Amino acid sequence: MSKPAARVPQRRNARSNRARILATARQELGRNPDVTLEELARASGVVRRTLFGHFPGRAALLEALAEEASEALRGTLAAGAAHFGPDEPAERALAYFVFSIWPVGDRYRFLLALARRDLGTERVAEILAPARAEGAAILERGQRDGVFHSHLPPAVLSAGVEAMTVALLEEVNSGALEDDGTRTAVTTLIAAGVPEREARGVVAEVASTVVAEATEAAAD
Repeated sequence: MSKPAARVPQRRNARSNRARILATARQELGRNPDVTLEELARASGVVRRTLFGHFPGRAALLEALAEEASEALRGTLAAGAAHFGPDEPAERALAYFVFSIWPVGDRYRFLLALARRDLGTERVAEILAPARAEGAAILERGQRDGVFHSHLPPAVLSAGVEAMTVALLEEVNSGALEDDGTRTAVTTLIAAGVPEREARGVVAEVASTVVAEATEAAAD
């Protein structure tokens, strides 16, 4: 008679293989968007049959990565919303917003190269929708408070800031720019209408908070 418990290691191995394949795919697709599934299997240390057992085709693999990015972004936005209340100055909230989403964008920036060809603009828009809504809300609040310029509607300004952030991520992807989010945060505040000197000061303060939170989380 078979023992049900014997299946547990198999399920654990399956989860481990899937996670390793996805992690390898993030790395290899960043280097070469045209990498084949066979090459990914070898790089992941699994046989071709194992990879195809989890992802029967390129579309399935990319969709899994897209959903992974979407979940990471939603989790980051939820954490940010819990961190800052409605009374937080909009310029600090915007800087924190950029710092929060930058690691997610940096980790999944390879998806930008695959957006039009593989994922489709509608799927990319779906992934980015929560961030777009949050960014527009912060910009709208800053406009009401008089700290951001108001010659563009908040949704339009948010779209412009998003396009700039995507462009900067692409520059990071190409190796033309190195950034941990600081440069992009300062640039975003300037684009929103904050004077450069003030923008640098706000970002420096928020960066210290982000580093302290990361250190505290690592110690827990």
